[in-house]
Amino acid sequence: MKLYSYWRSSAAYRVRIALNLKGIDYQSAFVHLVKDGGEQLKPEYAAVNPQRLVPSLELDDGRVLTQSMAIIEYLEEVESGPALLPGDAIGRARVRALAQLVACEIHPLNNLRVLKHLATSLGLDDQQKNDWYCHWLIEGFDALETLLADSPATGIFCHGSTPGLADLCLIPQVYNARRFNIDLTPYPTIERIDAACAALETFCQAAPEAQEDAL
Repeated sequence: MKLYSYWRSSAAYRVRIALNLKGIDYQSAFVHLVKDGGEQLKPEYAAVNPQRLVPSLELDDGRVLTQSMAIIEYLEEVESGPALLPGDAIGRARVRALAQLVACEIHPLNNLRVLKHLATSLGLDDQQKNDWYCHWLIEGFDALETLLADSPATGIFCHGSTPGLADLCLIPQVYNARRFNIDLTPYPTIERIDAACAALETFCQAAPEAQEDAL
């Protein structure tokens, strides 16, 4: 498999964690989202992924999967290794809801292309962009902390004693929160889960700074 990735992409980060948790060997193809105006916008990459986003996962037969959550669900369905979703329907619904809170509510509003649009088309300065970013992350984390802290299904990780889909969505967003100097003190459950994940080699190997294209 070949993963088209960028070291600081949250979506690529979560797929790297999933591949590591499943124990899948893969080749990395780096797509720099900033250099030369963004390599993802060039025709060569648009031929791989017309949406011009990372990640993309090229399978051994040449077919290409896009969208991180679809890629992760595909890996869960066809690959062996530790399960990323619980065995019961209500558990799977809970984990998907936690994961989507991050992947569908927080992340899209703070994506690189959204921040670029705020600056270039709407004229926001750096402080205004940061305020935008922090507003949506804090609003999401406020809800996520409550959902995690109030549920008996929360264990060492977001759901029980093994990491799964919710954790691999959460950890890149915690990384982003620290990058934007957001105070995580109000989120003790999130911080505890982040520490549990940070103790696992599968998560450490997927971290942005561990990637070959890290600046």
